[in-house]
This record gives sequence, C-alpha cells and structure tokens, in this order.
Amino acid sequence: MPGVTPGKWVRRWEERMPQVPLVAVPVSEAEQVRVLHTGRADMGFVRLPVDREGLSLIPLYAEIPVVVAPKDHEVAVFDEVPVTELAAEYLLQDPELFPEWRDISDEIHSGTRLPLPPIGSLDEALDLVEAGTGILILPMSVARQFSRKTLRYRPVTGIAPSQVGLAWPAGEPDPVLEEFIGVVRGRSALSSRQPSVQAAQDAAPKKVRGDKAGTGGKSAVQRGAGGGKSGTRSSGAKSTGAKSGGAKSGNSRSGQGKRGRR
Repeated sequence: MPGVTPGKWVRRWEERMPQVPLVAVPVSEAEQVRVLHTGRADMGFVRLPVDREGLSLIPLYAEIPVVVAPKDHEVAVFDEVPVTELAAEYLLQDPELFPEWRDISDEIHSGTRLPLPPIGSLDEALDLVEAGTGILILPMSVARQFSRKTLRYRPVTGIAPSQVGLAWPAGEPDPVLEEFIGVVRGRSALSSRQPSVQAAQDAAPKKVRGDKAGTGGKSAVQRGAGGGKSGTRSSGAKSTGAKSGGAKSGNSRSGQGKRGRR
C-alpha cells in the first residue's frame, strides 16, 4: 500500500530465511484485497477498514491523519487543524470514510454537496487539490510520499487514526507465512513461537531416560543422607557412600562421646 515501508521486515526476513525469497510489490488501495483473493500476493499490508471475508488479519499500527490543501490555504498557518475547522471545505473523498467530518459538514447539512468528480488515482486527486477544487484527508505517510511543493499538509485532530494491518487468505496455517507474521510482530530469531525454531527443537536429539534416572538417584542419595542425619546414631550411617553425607548424617563420634559422658 502507498505509505507503507516494509523495508525493515524484508531485511529481517532475508537474514533469517535466505532460502525463501521475499518479493515486495506495490499495490493501489483499490487492489489491496483483490491481489490476495486472486493469488497475486501471499500476504499484504492493507489500510483498514477492508472487507475481511475470506481473510485473516492482524492490526499493526496506527497513523496520524492529515489534511492536504493548496500551499496558500489557511490551514498552512496551523500546526494542527481541528476537524471542525474543515466544516466548510469540499472533501474530495467519500464522506463515509470520515464520519467525524461528515457529521459537521456544512454542505451535507444543507444538502448542497456536489457529486465527486471522476478520480482515477491519488495523483489525479492531488491535481484537483492544487486547482483549489477541494481538500483531501490522508495518512501522514501517504501525504509525505506524494508531497508536492504546491501543497501543504497538517495533522487533523478529531478524526480517528488510520490503521495498517497484515492480511492473508484464511485457511490452514502455513509455516512460511507464520514465520513472516512473527517477523512483523517483532519476535526474535530465537523465539520459541517461531515455526523455524520449533522445527529445530523438534529435530534436535532428545535426552534419554537414563539422564532422568540419574537425577532421581541423586535425589534418593540426598534423602538417604538426610535420614541418617535425623535419626541414625550408629556408625552404619558412614556407609552411605557420600563422604559429605556420612559426616553430616552421622556425627557418630559426637553422639558416642555424649553417651560416654552420661
């Protein structure tokens, strides 16, 4: 999608999974879901809201919305613009995309809003903004990517942030796709939740039961030593086989010495 820069995720993927090539392809907003349903792309960074039917999707981050206007427009003097200041403007987009603006629009309230002109691309929409036909509300990353010297953009308050998500066709989980989801979510290369790590752990040699048995034997010796310490005064406690256990558990000489004094 325009404005999304997946470079950091692509680099992490190339470091972890060099045997699986990853190709990033730019798509338009109109095509962002279609390329997934038609199989042109395995996964896609999409701008919400989208029709989620037949898709799995996780939200990633939100972006600040900005208003785009001609450079001599009054919004240029603001650091940020409350949406209420745009009530008298003509929005070159579907008002339903921005209900906060729709509900305060002078033209919509008065019933004088004109139909949208034919707009085939974002560049064409920006041409109309340059001509003074109206304004646009865009995610900040998109406004920056398509910035022009003849235009100005300012953050808009009172409008919900734009959200970006990662989407892919719903169905059985694919280990490769799960690996990329982990990369995007920030899991480390050693995270046990990564399929590649799980596969390596499954393939690693397992410890034999003898190791556990040895551990159990050690515990038994410790219990035996403890038993000698708590109860047995006879010299038989020295035969436990553990030097430190015999010394601790017996203290036989001390015990015999006490009996002798009595």
